[in-house]
Amino acid sequence: MRLGFYTDYSSEIAQFAETTGFTSLELSAWPQSSLNADEVTDERIKEIRADLDARNIEISALGYYPNYLAADSREADEYKRYFRKVLELADRMDVPTVCTFAGQTPGWSVEDCLEPFAATFTDFCSEAEDLGVRIGIENCPMLNHKTRTGENMAYSPEIWAAMFEAVPSRALGLEIDPSHLVFLGIDYVQAIKDFGDRIVHFHAKDIDIDERKRATMGFYGQAIGKLTGFGNGWWRFRAPGWGVIDWKRVITALTDVGYEGNLDIEHEDEVFAASAMSKIDSEADIVEMLGKEPNALVLGYRFLSPLIPLDSSELLPH
Repeated sequence: MRLGFYTDYSSEIAQFAETTGFTSLELSAWPQSSLNADEVTDERIKEIRADLDARNIEISALGYYPNYLAADSREADEYKRYFRKVLELADRMDVPTVCTFAGQTPGWSVEDCLEPFAATFTDFCSEAEDLGVRIGIENCPMLNHKTRTGENMAYSPEIWAAMFEAVPSRALGLEIDPSHLVFLGIDYVQAIKDFGDRIVHFHAKDIDIDERKRATMGFYGQAIGKLTGFGNGWWRFRAPGWGVIDWKRVITALTDVGYEGNLDIEHEDEVFAASAMSKIDSEADIVEMLGKEPNALVLGYRFLSPLIPLDSSELLPH
């Protein structure tokens, strides 16, 4: 198990990762990132791999998180087309996993979305199987705090079970982020235990809870006025170790279920963010701006690194 973070590739980022001690990166594969799946050349891929290999840094996954079930069919079709290119890019780069969202059609129930989800991801998984790549669905609900609607239906273990029944391919897995489970009231340790064989990637992100505000706002959170940041008024994301998550229990559960992947910090900590939260409008903006900021990443590394189990190469001989 290695420790890393989600970011856009650059030689400067790679140098920062190595200097800090990180040995894993989830790399952005959005069209505006350095790994544009339509445009990146084989020569550039070789350069990136050589740089990271020289620094002993693994690419744990590629990340691309749109809404494949968007109401606009042309928009959804473009997301699907590009995702197939990201799968091909993972194969070209010898990266085992591509992480993404399940999507959700605005105004539709989860049950209504299961059929188009199954049609979309059965197709995706067929291609992933041919390429030897796994797909990790992240569990962020992508909630709009004003409308109470979300753009990613894959937020709970109940729904995960329905997704895997609809798309039984072993190419389909989970990218778990425990912070989302916390504010939804879901037992994150039990979720790891129950779906351990489906976890293909893991986002390390913490969460802060303000019980006083929740008692005033209720579960749905702030309803009046503009929110900045990623919370809903009574919770906000934090760097690992700065919130309520028990990381020793998380890592123990991952070890118990035989998880063989890495932990990659996803920086969305508004306390330690240099970028103005008001300038972040999309999922792609998060990695483009916060994924390059050192403060929260270094603090997360300092907290988590002593908790990462040794691998076999680090164990003393008998």
